[in-house]
Amino acid sequence: MTLFLGVDFTSRPTRRKPITVASGRAASGVVKLERLDAHEDFDGLAGTLAQPGPWVGGFDFPFGLPRELVETLGWPDTWASSMDRFTGLTREEVRETFAAFCDARPAGSKFAHRATDGPAGSSPSMKWVNPPVALMMHAGVPLLRAAGVHLPGLHPGDPQRVALEAYPGLLARELIGTRSYKSDERAKQTPERLIARKDLVEALEQGRTRLGVRVRMSHAMRDGLVADASGDRLDAVLCLVFAAWSAGQPNHGLPADMDPLEGWIVGA
Repeated sequence: MTLFLGVDFTSRPTRRKPITVASGRAASGVVKLERLDAHEDFDGLAGTLAQPGPWVGGFDFPFGLPRELVETLGWPDTWASSMDRFTGLTREEVRETFAAFCDARPAGSKFAHRATDGPAGSSPSMKWVNPPVALMMHAGVPLLRAAGVHLPGLHPGDPQRVALEAYPGLLARELIGTRSYKSDERAKQTPERLIARKDLVEALEQGRTRLGVRVRMSHAMRDGLVADASGDRLDAVLCLVFAAWSAGQPNHGLPADMDPLEGWIVGA
């Protein structure tokens, strides 16, 4: 039976801010949340990626750069080659290169966007601050490639271990609108955000989404999701839902005309 994973990623995992992995199995439109694991370093996630399939995972970081950015920089226009060029830079070189690109553009259109950003409502994958998704991709893509997993439409790998780009905010907005449900800053961990997490968990359990997937979990896991003011555990579960949904869709729910350089956010 296929295992499903949801991964809330960080480019600098620590004990305080680990990589969080939700895992479970699905049947008849219900995914049962079985585990929530926290990895304080990349080795922990590498071990998860190495486990034999079949599994499908939703990962909360970008898998590709905007075509406009790649072409403007004169980088190779194939996914593997562009990632070689990108991940071969240091983090500081990524910041400098992308900042120079933005500085040369007019106000209001500083960043290049992928085609998936519009329907997903996601930040440009080239952003290096607030949120630093480019740095997350810089750390995460090499882990996926080293593990030999399959990235549909982007890079071939073990078809029994499938990795998809997921964005928890896409599903959260569908369920609770624009209400904020998380913050890493203690001063912003308010009662309003606590209520939003409760509402979000309840909506997931009831399956009130266009995906038609309900989440089943123990009382202890439910309490843990609500209590986690950072939202990391909840974001991992949201990614898990996308992964479980993708299994019943043609081409894992990715569009047939997906740009093979940029990639696509599953469910967008």
